[in-house]
Amino acid sequence: MNRDRKYVITTAALVAILTLAGCKKEEPAAAAPKVAAAKAPAAMSVINVDLGTEVGADMKITKPMTTFGPMDTIIVAISTNTSDPAAVVAGKLGAKWSYQDGSVVVVNDEAREIKLAGNAATDFRIAKPGGWPTGKYKVEISLDDKVVQSKDFEVK
Repeated sequence: MNRDRKYVITTAALVAILTLAGCKKEEPAAAAPKVAAAKAPAAMSVINVDLGTEVGADMKITKPMTTFGPMDTIIVAISTNTSDPAAVVAGKLGAKWSYQDGSVVVVNDEAREIKLAGNAATDFRIAKPGGWPTGKYKVEISLDDKVVQSKDFEVK
């Protein structure tokens, strides 16, 4: 072989080797670490509101009513649940009672700080020793200072 030809072959071989060395096999990218989805904190919600004059052992109204006598103790039972039954959720549950005939007069406004897990029931009661005036009334149920349900009732 002549010298120029050896030079060209050697140069070509060297270029091929360098090219192959520069072409590393791409390794798959490392999988991104899995990040657990941020879990929303458990929340409490009011699922039912009943009025009556008696509650059972489960703290729920035994006979729902919307009409009461002037001497009745009126009870509102509030059923709640939490979005995660295993989590204890704190909240503020309230009942605002008002007389609705002519003008609105607040009869009672009470709130309690509560801690619940899963399903629960809480009740609020009002009574008037001299008797309730006949007319239309309303109870507004609030959760964390926001009205979430209301019930109209009447005293006859």
